Amino acid sequence: MLKQSTETGSGSRATRAASTGAQRCRRKFLRVFPDGFSDETYIAWEREYKVLAHRRWQTSLARPLYEALLEKREWTQIARAAVAIESRTNLLFSFEKMALRDAVADVQGARAFAEGLHQFLYGSASLPERFDAWRDTVATLPRRQTRVLTWPVLTVFPFIAEPRTHMYLKPLVTKRAAERYGFEFEYSSKPQWSTYASLLEFARIVSRDVRDLRPRDQIDIQSFIWVQGSDEYA
Repeated sequence: MLKQSTETGSGSRATRAASTGAQRCRRKFLRVFPDGFSDETYIAWEREYKVLAHRRWQTSLARPLYEALLEKREWTQIARAAVAIESRTNLLFSFEKMALRDAVADVQGARAFAEGLHQFLYGSASLPERFDAWRDTVATLPRRQTRVLTWPVLTVFPFIAEPRTHMYLKPLVTKRAAERYGFEFEYSSKPQWSTYASLLEFARIVSRDVRDLRPRDQIDIQSFIWVQGSDEYA
């Protein structure tokens, strides 16, 4: 289970102020999935395909395998494996998938992607510094038509690789969910650390509020947020 926040700062104040919204969101989730995160329909609709993506990542790009490929300068293999794993999910829009495939099609783009993502996941710098470096890497990836730097592209691979740590950001859905929850989400359309930090804080608060439902990881928390903001569950 995810660690619960013990912070007493703005996050806790937001939670107290949002108690009614949080309860409303909880009721909505349980109306859709009466058995919560153990609900068979929930697992089939929301959790299973994300878990499968993580398992595929572990098979192809777990840290020792990833680093062995980097040492062999197999940047293209890393990028292709990552893109192939994501392509079997519905997390990115089709135009984002296309932009990403184009961005890593040549060796230069594949190398930047492979090395940049590794540093974000496993580097020794602070998380804010690693985030900024990863954002800057994605921003400079080759672009043919559609821009590569979007919040979903930026966050999908960390989420698949390390779902106990990282969160996936779909802006519109997350903004709606935060508003309904009563959480003041510090969103910026231009990717920056403050927004990602706010997303992680939102996830910590939700995780704490639904801890009795036993969320296993950020996949469950991201799915809870998705149910609150997506038109699929209007």
